[in-house]
Amino acid sequence: MTQKTIVGLHPSHRDDIADLVTRRPVPGPKVSQIDPFLFLNHHGPQVYPPNNRGLPFGPHPHRGFETVTFILEGELMHRDSGGHESVIRAGGVQWMTAGSGLVHAELSPDGFKRAGGPLEILQLWVNLPSRLKMTRPRYQGLQGDAFPVVDAAGGKARVSVVSGAWGGAAGPIESITGNFMSVITASAGAQLAFDNLAGRNVFLYVVSGRIRNNGVEVGEHHLVELDTAGDTLAMEAASDARLLFGHGDPINEPVASYGPFVMNTPDEIRAAIADYQAGRMGEVAV
Repeated sequence: MTQKTIVGLHPSHRDDIADLVTRRPVPGPKVSQIDPFLFLNHHGPQVYPPNNRGLPFGPHPHRGFETVTFILEGELMHRDSGGHESVIRAGGVQWMTAGSGLVHAELSPDGFKRAGGPLEILQLWVNLPSRLKMTRPRYQGLQGDAFPVVDAAGGKARVSVVSGAWGGAAGPIESITGNFMSVITASAGAQLAFDNLAGRNVFLYVVSGRIRNNGVEVGEHHLVELDTAGDTLAMEAASDARLLFGHGDPINEPVASYGPFVMNTPDEIRAAIADYQAGRMGEVAV
């Protein structure tokens, strides 16, 4: 077995959206993507006061990729033009396959806007290969208790399995491209190892705390870029930490993106814009 090694550390840059605290490690100055993982917004942590305006993500379109939203604190209401609607609370995940295109809104429920409270959300964009970019849209939204949690490192770490399998547990969300995704909480000193990673790109983001990999310490709000050659990832929590950890096969295709659309060519982007403007992606009432 060979260890995956760090080839880059990418700090998040602050890019607030209205009054929503937002940090983004990818895309960044030195990393355009961790193929197939395109984009991460880390919203919060922050506390909303009573009678707030809530999240600012009104109806908007997507095509050609998937949005995976992890609600760490607070709650999030989802509506889309495919007829899906849910309110997902802390610990839950929304996995939306935009595919051929839809319109959705991500807003705060009325109760949260009235009462306020803590909020922390991660939204990850996951690319689709050309053969799946025009697949039929779908939505999977599950509360936190739907995800199996595996105790690891002698009880010093917990791995919530979202998609794929690890430690004898299978995540309830199906990834149509076979991506593994999890949220890890670890106490200081916890040591974790993941294998069968040869040829796969790892997405490892330190939400809070600090970790070590091969003697390199990584602080919070950093994305860890690892080589694809190694087949094992070993890490240690240098403090209490929370991590977003996933891996997937690289797509290795051209990426053409414009706002909420991610395709392979500029012509496909122009077609997506035309379809949205013509109403062919539907609409959402909020």
